[in-house]
Amino acid sequence: MTRHFKSRVENIFYQMAGNYTISTRVPYIVVDNFPRLGLFTALRFLEWVSENPEGVISLPTGKTPEYFIKYTRYLLDNWEKRDVRDILSRYGLESMSKPDTRGLQFVQMDEFYPINPAQHNSFYNYVLNFYIDELGLERSNCLTMNSVSIPLPNDMHYREIFPDLSIDLSLRFREAKTKEEELKQKAIFMVDNWCSGYERQVREKGGIGFFLGGIGPDGHIAFNTRGSDLFSTTRLTATNFETQAVAAGDLGGIEISRKRLVITIGLETITCNPDAVAIIFAAGESKARIIKDALEHDMNTLYPATALQRLENSVFYLTGGAASALEDREDLYFKEGEWTDEKTERAVINLCQKLDKYSRHLTLDDLESDKYCSMIPGLGNKTVKGVVDSVRKKIERGMIRDENKVIYHTGPHHDDIMLGILPKCMRQVRSATNDVHFCVLTSGFTAVTDRFMESILLDTFRLLNEGEIQMIYYDDFFDGGYKIKRYKDIYHYLNATAQRNYAGMRRGICHRVVRGLVEIWGLKDKVQMIEVINNVIRTLRSSYTGSKSPEQIQKLKGMVREFEEELVWAHFGVPIRNIHHLRLGFYKGDIFTEQPEHERDIEPVLDQLRTLNPDIISLALDPEGSGPDTHYKVLQAIAAAVKDWGKEKDISDLRVMGYRNVWYRFHPSEVNTIVPVSLNSMAVLENSFEQCYGSQVHASFPSYEYDGKFSDLTRKIWVEQLKQVQLVTGKAFFYDSDQPMLRATHGLVYVKDMSADEFITMAEDLEKLMEGVIF
Repeated sequence: MTRHFKSRVENIFYQMAGNYTISTRVPYIVVDNFPRLGLFTALRFLEWVSENPEGVISLPTGKTPEYFIKYTRYLLDNWEKRDVRDILSRYGLESMSKPDTRGLQFVQMDEFYPINPAQHNSFYNYVLNFYIDELGLERSNCLTMNSVSIPLPNDMHYREIFPDLSIDLSLRFREAKTKEEELKQKAIFMVDNWCSGYERQVREKGGIGFFLGGIGPDGHIAFNTRGSDLFSTTRLTATNFETQAVAAGDLGGIEISRKRLVITIGLETITCNPDAVAIIFAAGESKARIIKDALEHDMNTLYPATALQRLENSVFYLTGGAASALEDREDLYFKEGEWTDEKTERAVINLCQKLDKYSRHLTLDDLESDKYCSMIPGLGNKTVKGVVDSVRKKIERGMIRDENKVIYHTGPHHDDIMLGILPKCMRQVRSATNDVHFCVLTSGFTAVTDRFMESILLDTFRLLNEGEIQMIYYDDFFDGGYKIKRYKDIYHYLNATAQRNYAGMRRGICHRVVRGLVEIWGLKDKVQMIEVINNVIRTLRSSYTGSKSPEQIQKLKGMVREFEEELVWAHFGVPIRNIHHLRLGFYKGDIFTEQPEHERDIEPVLDQLRTLNPDIISLALDPEGSGPDTHYKVLQAIAAAVKDWGKEKDISDLRVMGYRNVWYRFHPSEVNTIVPVSLNSMAVLENSFEQCYGSQVHASFPSYEYDGKFSDLTRKIWVEQLKQVQLVTGKAFFYDSDQPMLRATHGLVYVKDMSADEFITMAEDLEKLMEGVIF
């Protein structure tokens, strides 16, 4: 059924989305892009504030609130200007006076514990800067979670009691065995008592009136992780792996987030005010499954957000990707517009999975009984055969070898290309007729931990003192010689890899670091180099985990990632001149990433297209920001560059290969090319990842889906995709084939192969989505 919302803003956004049927336990409203999600949320917030100028609010941290924060500030700062008046009029707020936010009361919803509140990665610091001070709130009206101000025994600092910042919560339930444990136990109970007091103060305010939160990969809101009591209150608690994996980016690695506890308001804290407006917002397909669970299940501790069913004014704000797994949206997909072959494929493949049945065993009754297969025009005995034939053709297309092509593979981060389409790349580089290039568009320095960088610098320091970095003794080394023969670092490393000489491998990367030090700091001799190394190590050691490195250290970390990428493709004989590092300027390691700019971020890509004149381009296809924000920004830059290139020359023969990797998946019906993966390819993936990506081997920033290396998760995905397709084709299609490549297939890669026109159309759609975005 369609819905009527109490909010004018919500009703207008719902109507603009098409007044679709909503059958979920909690209603939801869909918008068409991430920035618009922020505008929607900002308008609803200001609408509520105008009616509740002294109300109690609780607002989220992280990256999702980016456009909410930016639009809220923009609207308030420019209230009487024409463009803001137009926005307000468009969404039913033309008669609303400018809200006064100064009387609002704020409740911080969660925080790591313990953490220095002055650190940029503490949530206390975030809410202070982006909400309390930005909105002009009285600090006396705000409840915050400041680790330093939480009372502990004898007025001690948390570092005196928990020097390694880890807390053993078993002391709540067992006897303390030492004086040290007695002190820690007493501290834990004092923190618990502080949490009870925090809860009491929230209740004394009448509860939260406006709650805005994101949703984690396990369904958590605030830090109420999967399994939390639906009537939980403010507490000190541990988290689960999914939450720790997401928090790793904030805290400087999973090694830190595994051991760090959190303080969080509870699900009952959020819902204790029956009149509260509670909004959950989410963007991207990676959130689709957890959104489905949250909205389509009855209240259940496995799905924390189902607690919001207790509130009449709860609602989810979603992008199309985040909403895509909902049954309502699936209904809309199949019922709206013309019926297509893609719809037929999706319906039949999904039925095979739902019934866990090979397609050859599907009966007409199975098809007619299925909600979506029954909608297939001309449904009959030949329907399934048509899907089987289509999938087989996709696999055959994935087996076609590219010859005499200039191929330009792009990746947002180092390792994205490998994790996305390594088997395809391996076949392309093995043909001497192809000219294959690999381009990483960002520096990727955030993936290098301070601890890893320090360990390399210590080894470099040692090798310099032992006289083992001999190239620095050449007369011209510091005057420009450091720029030449960089391939020798690669060859040295890979020779040592073949010999299982780990000291030699380490020396290879230290050679590259030496070159980087000279380039970045403009060094003139060994003495200066030793001094800089010592200074950098001191800086790293004095920095808190998760802090933003100074620009020069960022560049050095990025060079380490660039060296790792060169190592991977050197496995296949790709020359270093064919591996490009664009270091686009929007990537700065800030909380909120800048939008791509034409001169800074698009022109460098366009210049490479002009120079290389590729026949094939590959890219990470993430049109809605499902994975890391960088993927979406890089796609925007490439799309704009290709469109501009198309204005300069005929690119009608250009092919664009869209891939996805560990962050999100294609459905097989969405792609037109399926690449077979052999055990050999999997072995190369695992070996080269482990040997080359030294900064990633320990998975300091893992996917929330898998506690381990990205290469292991990639192999798992490829195998799962084979199982998915085998339900359609049957296993015999592979093991009984007369094609050796098919007989050797034990995994599959999905690729969306597009013509230039198709990709430019997509690029124009991206531009339209961003029309009207101010920032």
